[in-house]
Amino acid sequence: MLRRYIRLLGVQLRASSLLAMQYRGDFLVEGLISLFGSATALAPLFIVFQREEMRIEGWGFGEALLVIGWFTLLQGVLEGAISPSLTGVVEHIRKGTLDFVLLKPADAQFLVSTTRFLPWRATNLLAALVIFVYAFHLLGRSPSPVGVLASLVLLATSVLLLYSLWILTVCAAFYVVKVDNLTYFFTSIFDAARWPAPVFRGTLSFVFTFVIPLAVMTTFPAQAMLGRLPWSSLVWAVVGSVLFAFISRRVWLHAIGHYTSASS
Repeated sequence: MLRRYIRLLGVQLRASSLLAMQYRGDFLVEGLISLFGSATALAPLFIVFQREEMRIEGWGFGEALLVIGWFTLLQGVLEGAISPSLTGVVEHIRKGTLDFVLLKPADAQFLVSTTRFLPWRATNLLAALVIFVYAFHLLGRSPSPVGVLASLVLLATSVLLLYSLWILTVCAAFYVVKVDNLTYFFTSIFDAARWPAPVFRGTLSFVFTFVIPLAVMTTFPAQAMLGRLPWSSLVWAVVGSVLFAFISRRVWLHAIGHYTSASS
């Protein structure tokens, strides 16, 4: 069963790559635009940290750059792999064409989640690696092997959290006619992940840690690379991402069960 879905994922990736490379000029332009977007994400940081010796809530310029690096990486995952496919679900629901997906002999959530990818968003990975190298150059050190391993675990949890939150957002389309504003709202909220979590206080700190766990997605991996993340936080991040994934799956199944098809 697992091998079958891996093969299906390969087919979907190959189809998206061929579609993107069909117009190579557009492919290159989109890649350059993606790199430019990654560069502009650094602008607010340079403005806030006008002097390298400045520290905000215990975070210096080099350390905050690591958070930006993780934000850049996850933004590429969100806009290149998660959002393109799941945004199409809304149109399927509006037009009643989700029937064609549900009738296929494979899990509907898997199919709608792998419909479309934007390969040029891989440039975000390159941009993130450059930011990481530059950040540690400024810090005058390199990450420990244990820190790199912990950050890779947190990368998996962050992707799972992003995917689960997007599934929950898309599921709203089964109950309301228009959810475009929700998707835009989620994207706007995600922009806050470019800042270290201690910048936010009070209610925002609680929301960005437990409700929309932006801190887990970008600040925790940066802390792991710096060797500052407690092991208990790593464990809770893994448990929390699995819990979010479980909840999003149950909500999806419930929404599908109440879906009114085009033939009804």
